[in-house]
Amino acid sequence: MSHPDLPNLDRELFVAPTADAVFAATPSTHRPRILLLYGSLRERSFSRLVVEESARLLDAMGAETRIFNPRGLPLADAEDASHPKVQELRDLVSWSEGMVWCSPERHGAMTGIMKTQIDWIPLSLGAIRPSQGKTLAVMQVCGGSQSFNAVNQLRVLGRWMRMVTIPNQSSVAKAFMEFDDNDRMKPSAYYDRIVDVMEELMKFTLLVRDRSDYLTDRYSERKENAADLAKRVNQRSI
Repeated sequence: MSHPDLPNLDRELFVAPTADAVFAATPSTHRPRILLLYGSLRERSFSRLVVEESARLLDAMGAETRIFNPRGLPLADAEDASHPKVQELRDLVSWSEGMVWCSPERHGAMTGIMKTQIDWIPLSLGAIRPSQGKTLAVMQVCGGSQSFNAVNQLRVLGRWMRMVTIPNQSSVAKAFMEFDDNDRMKPSAYYDRIVDVMEELMKFTLLVRDRSDYLTDRYSERKENAADLAKRVNQRSI
């Protein structure tokens, strides 16, 4: 029965969030699983080098990391989803509890390689939403002065994919100057910011991963599911 002050509300499906409910889950003991994506196929890809540096930091913080190599991934819809590289990417997304997306900025935007990877991640696979409720850190590398166009676009995509995108982010200006001859990142404020971002990603992942089902449980979807259930029950009774 609806509350007199909220006549449009289905009281049977309305559940007020509580701290007890948020923290009811028993914490997982396995290492946080983080998938890292980069957006360039160049032999010396600076987005890849940033991702590799990030993976080292995450490993040191106790995460289990995997980096997806986008070489050979077809354009979205150019091949069937059974393509081996598409399956590899989707399996890694399902495995992960958090992600890092790092793209070069090209013509004021993320690269097509970066967008193709995200386009192959479906909002749903049957009853499963592979990216929903997972954490995300966004980063970019710039060939010139510092810009934030790519990370801003990645944030929009992260929200669209129903991910928990952390507040911090990284944009490395003149990335070609930030790595030594061994492809390791030099000490700098840019490096320190990447440490900050990975540290924050780990904190958010530990906070969210056992609670993502609760955090993404929505009144509108409970209402829709209840209507579907009622329809099925009514059909059986005909």
